[in-house]
Amino acid sequence: MVRPLSRTAWAVMLLCIAGAAAAQTTPPASSDPSNARPRIGLVLSGGGARGGAHIGVLKVLEELRVPVDVIVGTSAGSIVGSAYASGLPLKDIETEMQGLSTSTLFHDVSREDAPYRRKADDAINYLGPEMGLSMGGLSLPKGAVAGVSLEAVLRRLTRRQSSTNFDRLPIPFRAVATDLASSEMVVISQGQLALAARASMAVPGAVNPVEIDGRLLVDGGLKRNLPVDVARQMGADVVIAINIGTPLLKRKQITSLLSVTDQVLRILTDANVEQSLKELTPRDVLIKPDLKDISSSAFDRLGEASQQGELAAREASAQLARYSLSEVAYQAHLASRARTESQAAQTINEVRVVGTRVVNPEVVLAAMETKAGAPLDPQQLDRDIKRIYSRGDFESVNYTLTEEPGEGRVLIAEVTEKSWGPNFLRFGLSLSSDFEGNSFFNLLASHRWTWLNSLGAEWRNDVQLGQTDRLMSEWYQPLTERQRAFIAPRLELADEPFDLYNPDNDKRLARFRRQSSEFGLDVGTPLGNGGEARLGVVRGRSRFTDDTSFIPASDLSTRVQVGGVLARLRVDSLDSLNFPRSGYAGELRLFFSRPDLGADDAYTKAALALQGATHWGPHALRAAVRAGGNLKDGSLPAHELFKLGGFLQLSGYKTGQLLGTDMRFGRVVYNYRLSGPGFLDGMYAGASLEAGRISDLALLGATPKTRRGASLYFALDTPIGPFYVAYGVGDGGNRAAYLFLGQP
Repeated sequence: MVRPLSRTAWAVMLLCIAGAAAAQTTPPASSDPSNARPRIGLVLSGGGARGGAHIGVLKVLEELRVPVDVIVGTSAGSIVGSAYASGLPLKDIETEMQGLSTSTLFHDVSREDAPYRRKADDAINYLGPEMGLSMGGLSLPKGAVAGVSLEAVLRRLTRRQSSTNFDRLPIPFRAVATDLASSEMVVISQGQLALAARASMAVPGAVNPVEIDGRLLVDGGLKRNLPVDVARQMGADVVIAINIGTPLLKRKQITSLLSVTDQVLRILTDANVEQSLKELTPRDVLIKPDLKDISSSAFDRLGEASQQGELAAREASAQLARYSLSEVAYQAHLASRARTESQAAQTINEVRVVGTRVVNPEVVLAAMETKAGAPLDPQQLDRDIKRIYSRGDFESVNYTLTEEPGEGRVLIAEVTEKSWGPNFLRFGLSLSSDFEGNSFFNLLASHRWTWLNSLGAEWRNDVQLGQTDRLMSEWYQPLTERQRAFIAPRLELADEPFDLYNPDNDKRLARFRRQSSEFGLDVGTPLGNGGEARLGVVRGRSRFTDDTSFIPASDLSTRVQVGGVLARLRVDSLDSLNFPRSGYAGELRLFFSRPDLGADDAYTKAALALQGATHWGPHALRAAVRAGGNLKDGSLPAHELFKLGGFLQLSGYKTGQLLGTDMRFGRVVYNYRLSGPGFLDGMYAGASLEAGRISDLALLGATPKTRRGASLYFALDTPIGPFYVAYGVGDGGNRAAYLFLGQP
């Protein structure tokens, strides 16, 4: 006889049956130990160029097989973090960043990309930034650089991004920025990785803020330079924090407005880092590389920073080893975050420009090489973006790729016109002195009013006061949206010194003033970005007036009527006009003076100027030639004489000491770069050898002869232009010391 089961026995039996059923319906636990391990968050702090240390730390983490489940980055940390999170191999990140330098990151406009009209501005020694002119007064840009070059680098580093949701990246990622309006910390979790990283490192005053979702964002280091709390919010059980923050300046290092501003930013950053360090627990790992004297702006030393990061991570290897996986488990972890990429080129179905107000979007499209129906070429697209920005109309230029129903793949060029435009004002200054009483200076104000119609008409006015007084006004009118042809009526008034020297020594005998007025109407065509050709008619007059002289100006020349046809061909592919290291430039100018067009004299004046440069390492060699004269029989009138003399124009002779109607000149200049380029171009030591022949000095009866000059100089790129200290020698005991600011 079976006794009935007790209630307790029935309960035990039911629990056993339920457990067996659960065992049959629940998958067995994975043999991958990562299911049992803590979730690890990598926190990469900001620090500018010191961010190279993050690469060294990541190297060691991979060697030790330490998994990374989430990444949070601020500023420089967002650059390395976004690239690594997107799946770009560490060796590729290192290769891309090896090519970075301060000069490439913080020089948005390459002369190669700039249209010729903007290149020509380099001959003017501008002071300070371009300003906006409006009824409300003057306005300034929001940063020293726009970050276009930086964004091109970031796009290459994040080229593997396959989703705009940062949680769907191979490693979930967050970039930290600061809302400039509200001062709130902003955690960016979606969108373009490159733009997120760019916003996270937009140092106030140095780099333009970035607008995302209506918020104006700047460097995240102001609020959270070591965002440990953000990693916790993403589910990190263990935090590996790399702190590369820049230490506070010492008292003796605070010597200027720039260093005071720098120190204020460091204080803000240091305060929030101290708070973040208090949030670390004994399970977490803090790595602080010894970056010594590597400054936040020394992007040329990224390799050194990487080595220091690797060294610091190895010193912490005992702590990191606690989270190391077996080879099998680590490979399984890597496989779980891998993404399959399509290698097929993406075809663009439509190209669209958005964000314009006064700029004609069709003109922007015409400037792009990327066209609808062609495969996407990221490098070509980066060149397009730089070319569009180099036009001078936009505060920022970016692009996105979208899939639109019925439209296909659409490339959207997103532009933001300059908030301080379309009326622009700049000021300039040039000066020189030979320490013997011959000192010259010129002050310049330049005004541009752009996009006066849909084809891009521009009205430009330049006013110069000083050694030479000049007023120039030109209306530049493109004739098509592609801007392949233009007309340009112009007016120019000038009043400049005209000196006569004793041909037997360097004593000035007299100074007159040469006054001229000229109206011209040109038609022309740009030669790509590298040049311009013009042909036009000219009408005007010229005369000499008294200044300091033993003879009246009327004995030198009477009022002369000017009229004729002017042809000009100009090319410029130099990488820099101040200190060129590659490329060439030249100008050919022909003026056909004709009585039937109102001129008093018939002559054909030709002037040719050519220069080129090459370099090897820190050495650069430049060569230049100039020539001019009358292509017809006879001499040129007094107001058309050529000049030689002055620094690099037959050094040792006085500025404008030699006058003539026929001129030949050549020089070779050697530059040695004493310091690498950074925010500025650098420091140089240099020397020149020069030779020239200026003939038919009929005014004083001098005998034409070949003259020689040479110089030694020290040059410095400064915020107010190239600055030279030089000493020159010439034939016949001519000697001169020069202090020179501007283009020689």
